[in-house]
Amino acid sequence: MRTFAALAAGLLAAGVLAPSAQAQQKYITIGTGGVTGVYYPAGGAICRLVNKDRAKHGIRCSVESTGGSVFNINTIKAGELDMGVAQSDVQYNAVKGRAQFKEPMTELRAVFALHPEPVTVVVRKESGVSRFEDLKGKKFNVGNPGSGTRATLDELIGAMGWNLSAFALASELKADEHGPALCDGKIDGFFYLVGHPSANIQDPTTVCGAKLVSVTGPAVDKLVSANPYYAHAAIPGGLYPGNPQETKTYGVLATFVSSSKVPADTVYQVVKAVFDNFDEFKKLHPAFQVLKPESMIKDGLSAPLHDGAARYYREKGWLK
Repeated sequence: MRTFAALAAGLLAAGVLAPSAQAQQKYITIGTGGVTGVYYPAGGAICRLVNKDRAKHGIRCSVESTGGSVFNINTIKAGELDMGVAQSDVQYNAVKGRAQFKEPMTELRAVFALHPEPVTVVVRKESGVSRFEDLKGKKFNVGNPGSGTRATLDELIGAMGWNLSAFALASELKADEHGPALCDGKIDGFFYLVGHPSANIQDPTTVCGAKLVSVTGPAVDKLVSANPYYAHAAIPGGLYPGNPQETKTYGVLATFVSSSKVPADTVYQVVKAVFDNFDEFKKLHPAFQVLKPESMIKDGLSAPLHDGAARYYREKGWLK
């Protein structure tokens, strides 16, 4: 997975890099999600700021497109990723050892929170679907196993008393595949947690007039009241072509996580790169416009703060 490290090792063997230059470099990899979502550009934005000062701290950062939240946390645990993006509910489950995780991940560490991720349901305009309940008996993309999206879908339909057999087809397409499948008529709708605006939603609304559907009702109210990682949310009207109305829903936060095994100084330098260049960071994706440091260091974080992150926040006076 550490492609930069492998490349550098090859160059060293070929005599292209001097041993002293190799020794000074540390390579870290961030796990993200599908390339058309927000996790991938979020990881890219973080790496861009880290790499800007790599001559000073010697850290070279690269991103990897992955299956999403659950994959990232499991791969961080295995030591094959240094950091990654994960939904706040998946972070909570990993800490508690519930749902997708057989036992608590005691070494998981929170670094900071990122953007809100509303549950987003998109349907073909010809589908006749105006609310989530109308998807019963339809061809619906439930998300790929290992993604936070799939974990959230499973929890929602469980609260509704449904299972996957409620759908005529429960496809498991990856996030970058569900838009084309919708426009091709292979599915009637898809379920996705993503920051807005997103190219993943922009494409089907532009290409085939896809519609956003509200996700509300007693099951949603129950989930929000019972779980600290959920909150009611709304997707503003007018973000996407043909969708002038506000879409009421609920959602989670994207969070940035690591492991206690990753050195404190490494995490400190990553956090410093983001917050010392915060105005630049916010400009790197529209979903980041709402971010505020005081919220990012506490909201949606179930795992203990990484020592390296806590050190930076104390230096800034944000943490006592």
